[in-house]
Amino acid sequence: MGGKGVARAGSVERVRAALRAAGHPDTIRAFPAGTRTSAEAAAAVGCAVAQIAKSLVFRALGDGHGRPVLAIASGANRVDMARVAALVGRPVARAEGGWVREVTGFAIGGVAPLGHLTPPLVLVDEDLARFDRLWAAAGSPVHVFETTPAELLRISGGRLVALREGKGGAPGG
Repeated sequence: MGGKGVARAGSVERVRAALRAAGHPDTIRAFPAGTRTSAEAAAAVGCAVAQIAKSLVFRALGDGHGRPVLAIASGANRVDMARVAALVGRPVARAEGGWVREVTGFAIGGVAPLGHLTPPLVLVDEDLARFDRLWAAAGSPVHVFETTPAELLRISGGRLVALREGKGGAPGG
């Protein structure tokens, strides 16, 4: 029981340290009611669901253990897995919870856009760029931090791409 609390505190502190190292203000806030889903996070911080930068971990297949791929999507969008695969250049699969924790150091519901144990390939949903402010998970299902689209791209090392399911055009276009 104490192990989970220790892991959660460690994960949040890892995100805090990564934010500071990146020159980003420490805007981490805790919401005890939870921010596990985009809807919960939006209700907690008082923003639109689309302003939640949700982190989804996929496993790029074909290289043994599988490389982590982090898709940071608008909370209002479903991610098009075929588009992610085309952007990565290989098939991808949804990652299961144990693997996510092992390679990122975060539990599902608290995966941050930075501070991963294994650096992922990062894809950032272009739909997030239309907002002035965004909120992203900060290492636990009850912690989030505030940022901007430009800062999210910078601190995650991500590439701005089309990720939304149903978006017209060719994958990555």
